[in-house]
Amino acid sequence: AHAELDAQAQAVSQAAASVLPPLLPAERRGPQPLSFAQQRLWFLSQWTGGSAAYHIPLCLQLDGALDADALQWALDSLLARHAALRTVFEASDGAATQRVVEAGAFPLRIEAAGEDWRAQAEAEASAPFDLEAGPLIRGLLLRLAPERHALLLTMHHIVSDGWSLGVLMRELDSLYAARLAGGESPLPPLALQYTDYAAWQRGWLAEAGAERLRRYWRDTLEGAPALLALPTDYRRPAEQDHAGASIPLVLDAELSGALKALSQRHGVTLYMTLLAAWSVVLSRLSGQTDLVVGTPVANRTRAEVEGLVGFFVNTLALRLDLSGDPDAETLLRRVKAQTLAAQAHQELPFEQVVELAQPTRSLAHSPVFQAMFSWQQ
Repeated sequence: AHAELDAQAQAVSQAAASVLPPLLPAERRGPQPLSFAQQRLWFLSQWTGGSAAYHIPLCLQLDGALDADALQWALDSLLARHAALRTVFEASDGAATQRVVEAGAFPLRIEAAGEDWRAQAEAEASAPFDLEAGPLIRGLLLRLAPERHALLLTMHHIVSDGWSLGVLMRELDSLYAARLAGGESPLPPLALQYTDYAAWQRGWLAEAGAERLRRYWRDTLEGAPALLALPTDYRRPAEQDHAGASIPLVLDAELSGALKALSQRHGVTLYMTLLAAWSVVLSRLSGQTDLVVGTPVANRTRAEVEGLVGFFVNTLALRLDLSGDPDAETLLRRVKAQTLAAQAHQELPFEQVVELAQPTRSLAHSPVFQAMFSWQQ
């Protein structure tokens, strides 16, 4: 929003205090409410019978001498530190609650790697979770060679997200190093846990303060096209089966540098530039100039939750205007404005945005948007 440092400093100095209620520890005994993101994923899990699509696998190659006891201690410490990793989900009368269980040993198996250890890794990543019984995180340590291992960590998305992976990797590194040095955990205690956030989110979204979010999304998506009419090789099936493929495309250093320079000249981020280019591709293929593109957002707008493991991520529906055959400068300006506005209203859960938009429902395609743009650091 403010490409120049002095303008950003001025905006920060004039920023008003948050109007949201403070995020404080909630009652942690007994069953707790789910966050809206958890509720959405729990429903999908019940509907589909569980799917590996909602697993988050992580594979770390460890080179050098490995102290398995220190690794187990570090993983045990992570499990005790983050209550989200010790959460189970219980259903009653068609609704779900979450309950944090006592900390124990981290479920880590140690095995010798077979000839095709990647097949072992794929099997580990796709093995089902039981949301009601837990645990919803597990580990497999494969011995590839005397001083080479692969650590496979798999979590269910209902207790974690992409940002959480970074938190876990940093803390695992810190804890393991501390144990090797003969010390205790160097990490400060956590003042909040994910269940505190879930209770806080439900509280303030039920109040009148969330009306500005609902008004923004209702107005933004009013009259939006229900379907992106892309030409495809095959007819769209009557019910989504999620069959597909992955096609890599690498941008070389020269093109990447030129894109960064273009972004700087127009006061936009590289994310906005590539999103604008993606929207041009979709528009030319579909013949539509009114597009809705989905994009995931971290949804960690409060400093208190930066270091927590949990399911915070949300999905934004960006409505992009390519009418009037805009030149690059005009399109970048439109994409920037729409992206900033959507991010400023990112706290409203996506399923509530769908309810506000009231799109035509179909088993053949997802509501609101059918194309996404995901930007990973």
